[in-house]
Amino acid sequence: MIDSPSTDNLWLQKIAADPGHSQWYIERFRIMESRGDDLGGEARMIDAMLPRGADVLDAGCGTGRVGGRLAAAGHRVTGVDLDATLIAEAQAQHPGSSWQVGDLSTLALPGRFDLIVCAGNVMAFAGPSQRAGILRGFAGHLAEGGRAVVGFGAGRGYEFDDFLADAQTGGLAPELLLSTWDLRPFTPVADFLVAILRAADQ
Repeated sequence: MIDSPSTDNLWLQKIAADPGHSQWYIERFRIMESRGDDLGGEARMIDAMLPRGADVLDAGCGTGRVGGRLAAAGHRVTGVDLDATLIAEAQAQHPGSSWQVGDLSTLALPGRFDLIVCAGNVMAFAGPSQRAGILRGFAGHLAEGGRAVVGFGAGRGYEFDDFLADAQTGGLAPELLLSTWDLRPFTPVADFLVAILRAADQ
């Protein structure tokens, strides 16, 4: 499903510079989990937005940290990520869901999703040439009444206003803007954005 992802993708640049980066990332989250850090905030918010047994796309799923929790809550989860090492870890940690190597900017999955979640700064790691295509793909993969939820931090080379403009160009309209996954309102000085988006034509 993956075809020649753009070379301006920052995650792929990190792997090229350090082939051990993906394994470092896996170990980092294992350590965080072992010391009791709360790694489930995004999944709790997403679960609260859904009826039981919803179809969810975890876009840029990594090791399945978010999607795995949603699957455990009873949702049907498909996860897509560029990084084959992270996908292998997701498959090992969370069997029963569909975890696929793929490029979000050329996404072409069968079916539609009640919700698309894109957490973990995925949009900031995506290259500038990929971002509009990713958001257009999200709009095209939403079921009737579905929503896309995208979260990423400031200071990562993708201004929030630029993201919202790209979302509009891609056919998505903001429904609610937050500054955290625990539902704090978005303000002009927020250093994080959680954008809840819907298809503009719905």
